[in-house]
Amino acid sequence: MKLNNLEALYKNSGATFLKPISELAHKINSIKAFVFDWDGVFNNGHKFGSQGSSFSEIDSMGTNLLRYAYFLKHASELPIMALISGEKNEPALFFAERECWNTSYSKTGNKLLALEHLCENHSIQAHEIAYFFDDVLDLPIAQRCGLRFLIDSKATLLFKNYVVEHQLADYITRYSGSNHGVRECTELCMGLMDQYQHAVDQRMAFSDSYKLYLKRRLEIKTQWFTQKDSKITRVE
Repeated sequence: MKLNNLEALYKNSGATFLKPISELAHKINSIKAFVFDWDGVFNNGHKFGSQGSSFSEIDSMGTNLLRYAYFLKHASELPIMALISGEKNEPALFFAERECWNTSYSKTGNKLLALEHLCENHSIQAHEIAYFFDDVLDLPIAQRCGLRFLIDSKATLLFKNYVVEHQLADYITRYSGSNHGVRECTELCMGLMDQYQHAVDQRMAFSDSYKLYLKRRLEIKTQWFTQKDSKITRVE
């Protein structure tokens, strides 16, 4: 799909581009990692006691398709996939391991520490990261990353205004975390890479390239980290 048609499709749905779509399409070519907050991004932020907060299979499929689209565009190279959460969420830990994501940070109140650790651990720069976020704890990361997707909440009017005024996001979703804002963003990223139709066609056919993608994905063992004092430490 042409960029102007893609932009019109998303704008007509109620989404907001804070930068020209051509700039987003240019930036995504340099992205090597997709990093997600958890609460308020994959869900509405509600907690169920020690059980944590849930996720949707609709969003899960979105992240899987995005990863595959990247794999197709970048000559069978997988992007780095990571979660950074200020709290410990058992569903988030389950999700990261099931989906064979590279890294999961939990109970990390200073998320900038996690960002710096992720960059060092994977030999990447912050401008090579696309970040998906929703609230104040995420802003130190959003300030540094190359692409920033704000998952909207109708309640956080002043926060959204702050993000816009300080240029801390490139795109604001039409849908919230409770209504598959992640899927909205992942499909947009696929469109920016001009890989949506190709990825869906290949996935539908369960093609050889998709089988290779699955094989490569299953080789990844998720690494767990948390914050202790002012340091990121490995969780065995």
